[in-house]
Amino acid sequence: MHNITAEIPHAAATCNETWLIPSPSSEFSLGVLVLLALLMVLLCLVTILGNILVILAFVMDKNLRHRSNYFFLNLAVSDFAVGVFCMPLYIPYSLTGKWHLGRGICKLWLAMDYLLCTASVFNIVLISYDRFLSVTKAVSYRAQQGITSNPAIEMVAIWVLAFLLYCPAILFWEHVAGHSVVPVDQCHAEFFHNWYFLLCASTLEFFVPLLLVTYFNMHIFHNIQRRQRRGSVQDCESARSSSLSWRFCGLPRPGASSPSSEAEDSVSSSVRPKKESLETDCSSPSRGNSVTPENDFSASFCLKTGSKLQRDKKIAKSLAIIVCVFAICWAPYSLLMIIRGACQGTCVHNFLYEATFWLLWLNSSLNPFLYPLCHVKFRMAFLKILCRKKFATLRSGSF
Repeated sequence: MHNITAEIPHAAATCNETWLIPSPSSEFSLGVLVLLALLMVLLCLVTILGNILVILAFVMDKNLRHRSNYFFLNLAVSDFAVGVFCMPLYIPYSLTGKWHLGRGICKLWLAMDYLLCTASVFNIVLISYDRFLSVTKAVSYRAQQGITSNPAIEMVAIWVLAFLLYCPAILFWEHVAGHSVVPVDQCHAEFFHNWYFLLCASTLEFFVPLLLVTYFNMHIFHNIQRRQRRGSVQDCESARSSSLSWRFCGLPRPGASSPSSEAEDSVSSSVRPKKESLETDCSSPSRGNSVTPENDFSASFCLKTGSKLQRDKKIAKSLAIIVCVFAICWAPYSLLMIIRGACQGTCVHNFLYEATFWLLWLNSSLNPFLYPLCHVKFRMAFLKILCRKKFATLRSGSF
């Protein structure tokens, strides 16, 4: 008779492959199991409520409905589905080590879990790429808004790619192989023994996205630093005190022609790396000089470009936070998956592997809290929703 508890299978390369050998019920006391169950349910509720708040913000606040934030909405939808479907079904399986819902529900759960987790990762890559374009190629990025760029197409493409990576293998692997290797009381993918498939799939799911978002962030910070270095006090003061301010701000003098380029636009949007901002330096003419139309326009333009740079710096910081949280939540599981597969599952304790597995889902719980932390518009939209509900509750209680 085949003894499943004596077998140590390979680890899979996504966020739903955990085999409890032996089951937690045989490792922990009843009190510890109850505590674990409460923590799992709490994480599930936080994931659901947090992402509902993001979705409601888009429904109720029209100021959030522009290209970049639609990608955050796409991410919130995938994270919300993780909390609604994947976590609740996995909790009893995680605590008992046995699947009691049948093969059909198991297949559906596996497909949804792989799909949603992969879509969440791909959405983070798309968000990073969109921020990369908005900061480093601002002119062409604005020109594409509403013309050739359609965020809906990119959002749908994310889900298609996520589906193609794992779901066909989950649904048809046993039919191609001619038999199933999964016991009746277990729920994991048929390909958990195929190390080559797992390595390739995990590379496409985590390591390649991590390299891409790192590349985008490095270029964003490099672009901002280059623009800061090109700015100086002398340039700004000369812009305020002379008619050369037209050239400093990257614009031709009235009546004169000047070869404009994106490089000059980049220079014009730089600020000095000092405590005093460019807006302060360029917002008013220097003492002793009369305010000419040229200087007045120069001050206005410098104020706008300085504000653009400050906004880009905030974008870069917020994106860096989201990406760092993604890397911290996914890296432990991915690394343990490789180690576990290399040593046939004998060198990684199952409890440690289970902890890194739940760390993946923690990313879906943290993402909604990163939006208000990094974006003022999200924070204001959340406050409007929460305060409106609080006001409605007080009103209903007064009657």
